[in-house]
Order: sequence, then C-alpha cells, then structure tokens
Amino acid sequence: MQQHRLQHEAVSRSRKIVDDALLDGNAHYGINTGFGILADQRISSDKLSTLQQNLLLSHACGVGDPVPPEISRLMLQLKIHSLSHGYSGVSEQTFKQLLKLDEHAIVPWVPSRGSVGASGDLAPLAHLCLPLIGRGEVWNKEFTTRIPAAPVIQNAGLEPLKLQAKDGLALINGTQMMAAYGAFALERSLVLQREADLLAAMSLEALQGSAAPFDERVHRIRPHPGQQAVATNIRKLLEGSEILASHRDCGKVQDPYSLRCVPQVHGASRDALNYARDCIETELNSVTDNPLVFAPGEIISGGNFHGQPLALALDFAAIALAELASISERRTYLLLEGHDGLPKLLMQDTGVNSGFMIPQYTAAALVSENKVLCHPASVDSIPTSLGQEDHVSMGSISAFKLLSVLRNVERVLAVELLTSAQALDFRDALAPGRGVALTHTALRTEIKHAVKDYEVRNDLDRCAEMLRQGVLLKVVENELGPLA
Repeated sequence: MQQHRLQHEAVSRSRKIVDDALLDGNAHYGINTGFGILADQRISSDKLSTLQQNLLLSHACGVGDPVPPEISRLMLQLKIHSLSHGYSGVSEQTFKQLLKLDEHAIVPWVPSRGSVGASGDLAPLAHLCLPLIGRGEVWNKEFTTRIPAAPVIQNAGLEPLKLQAKDGLALINGTQMMAAYGAFALERSLVLQREADLLAAMSLEALQGSAAPFDERVHRIRPHPGQQAVATNIRKLLEGSEILASHRDCGKVQDPYSLRCVPQVHGASRDALNYARDCIETELNSVTDNPLVFAPGEIISGGNFHGQPLALALDFAAIALAELASISERRTYLLLEGHDGLPKLLMQDTGVNSGFMIPQYTAAALVSENKVLCHPASVDSIPTSLGQEDHVSMGSISAFKLLSVLRNVERVLAVELLTSAQALDFRDALAPGRGVALTHTALRTEIKHAVKDYEVRNDLDRCAEMLRQGVLLKVVENELGPLA
C-alpha cells in the first residue's frame, strides 16, 4: 500500500508540472504541439484532448500475428511501472485506468508488427492502450481469440477515458514491447541454459565420453564465468558415475568438440545471456517516454525511447541461444552413429525400423532456421517521420526473432533429451552420475523406451513441454541442490 501511495504521489507531482506548462504560453512538444515532423505546429487548448485521442487512433496501425497474451499483459504492466516513476506527466485518471485493466486481467490484443523500435514501440503501444478509451480489442478470458474492448471494460465497471494533454504521448512512447519480449525470453533462458548442461551430461554418459575436460584446473586458467559455471554443473551431474569409471583407462584420447567443449560453448552463451539480462533489467526500471518531466518544472525532450540498447542485446541473446541448439544437434548426431556399443539409430532392429533417424533431421532443420533468424536486425535502419526520425533501432524485429529462436532451441533440446535417454537405456548395466540418473528416471515416468518405430512427435512435444516447465531441472535440483 505504501508503494502504491508513493507511485500515485509521483504521478500527481509530474502531472502538476504539465498542467502548469499549459499555462505558461510556451510550446511544449507533444503537450501543445503536433508530433514527429509536426512538432512545429501549435495546438489550441480546446483541441488538446482530441490531439491525444487522435494520437492513439492514428498510431494504431499494427499488422500481423498478435503479440502472445502473456507478453501483451507484461507490456501493460511494464507501461504502468514506467509511468509510476513520475517523469511522464500522465494524468492520474489515465494511470488509474491502466491499473484497473491489469487488476481485471483485461489483456489487450496487440498486432505484433509495425514498430521500428525508435520513437518507442508506437503502433503496438497504441493498440495496447486503445481499450482505455473504449476502442480496440482484447483477448477473451481463455486467451483464444480477440473481442471488442468496449463491452469488456463496461462489464468491468469502467468508463472510456477522455484523454488529457500529454496522456496519449506518454502511453505510446516507450520500449515496453521490446522489453516485454526480452524479459519473457531471457527469464526462460535462466532455466534453459541449465537444462542444456543436464542434456550434455546425459549425452556424455551415453557416449562414454571423458570427464577430464571438466576438471576444475582446466577452467581456472581460462576463468570466463560462464565456462566455470558449466564445468561445475557437469562435474556435479556426473558424480558417482559407474559408466565413466568403467572406461577411464580405455585409451581413447579425446572426445569430439560437442562433448569436450561443452563448458566453453555453453559458457559463452551464458555470458552473452547475462549481458542481455543486465540490459533488460536496466530497461525494466527505466523511463523511456518523451518528453520527460522533472522537478521543479522542466520538460525536456530527449531520446530515451530509442531501442538501440535492447536491439543489440536481443540480437546477441538470439545468437547465444542458437548456439545451445547448434551444439546439442551435434551431440544428437553422435548418439545415432552407433559408437561404443550403442545400436545405430538407437534401435536394435533397423532396416525395417528407421529408429531415431528423422528426429535428428528435425533438429537440423531448426538449427538451420536459427542461422537465418540470427542475422542481426539492429544493423538496419530506415528513416521515418519524413526524416525527423532518421535513425531507428529495429529492436522490435530483434525481439520477435529472439522468441522464435527460443522456441526452436527448446525443440532441438527436446530431440537430444529423447535420444540421450534412449541411448542411456543401452547402458543399464552400469549407473550414470546421480544427476543424470535422476533426469533419466524422471523422463522415463512420462516417456517409455522405444523398441520399434512409432509416431515420435507426441514424445517430442512432451519433452519440449517438460523443458519449458523445468520439470527435470526441479527433480535434479531438489536432490543435488541448485545448479550454477
């Protein structure tokens, strides 16, 4: 309650500065002027409300598939959080209406395409805020389709707002769409990067690889934080392995890179993802409106809406996640080759059965698609607003690509999960490391060993869902303690 009171006080203080500015006779961008290339046009006081309403309507020109509802709601919450800092000058009635939308779980339906990531996510945020004035569309309660916003807000006991000066601009200026996509994807990556370590350990055991490359001394002398964390995780997961002990002196000199270099590859992705998360966390607690309102009474036009910090970070995050899938697919390929007593394609009776040949095709296709998606959007720029906005970030495209890469990575790791578990079944004479054994047992409660060809898709879907939910990681960490 104390925090809410302070937020409302901050909003009220900044609003008073805007109200005072309307009386001083000067031009203030977006408050009593037009927008973008129209910034030099003064607007009379009797048209200020119309100006703000027109801003939402004219900018609500997004197209394409909708923003997923969970990300759309996060956009709404991030917009509320940004305005609550008290540097935007939004009216308190508009701020309260945003809060009520969230309280009633009214989630705007937002077309995903239309932002160039510079003057904020203008078109998507316009769609996000249309329900405030009784326009636009929202998701139904089941989040399956869009419905008109007007009856929904009426059923919630809300009346359409008449926007005041500065309100519309404060609503649509900001990076909340880019930030929401980034936060959603990077929060999932916290789990996914540890799951990648789990799967690497499973594949290492199934392929009777060596634990020597994970020796703490190796990583102490190249002390990248991510590399050290991954090596620590693999050592923990392999503790107590009878499989590794059985072939310690087998004479094999070195494993392929996809086994031996797991700390270096997974670790580099971790470090890149940490950079991206730091950027997103900074953005989540930033004010990205324009102009900004400062005590005791200054209104300053700046460029905090520019998405370049996010665009670079999200491009980097996509590359980092894609590499987790790239090396995972290579381990899956090794599992199918028939090394060290494993049957080729991980089935005994091949010929009549294709075994796990085709899941590797699926993984390869997704890895290749990620290579296209990882072309950086942030290196592009197309001027807008008749040249007034002459450099843009394209960070929204970075955001969409990141989510697509994340979903592909989950599917590639699902293939490795299914195939490494199948391979471990052929090593049942000896126990794997405790962490690997826990993972294998947990999976086998849901998915059984395959002895002949079957419709694999359902198992791949279940594996992907288990990874998304962090089921296997929870089982392991409940027993072994948190992984790094």
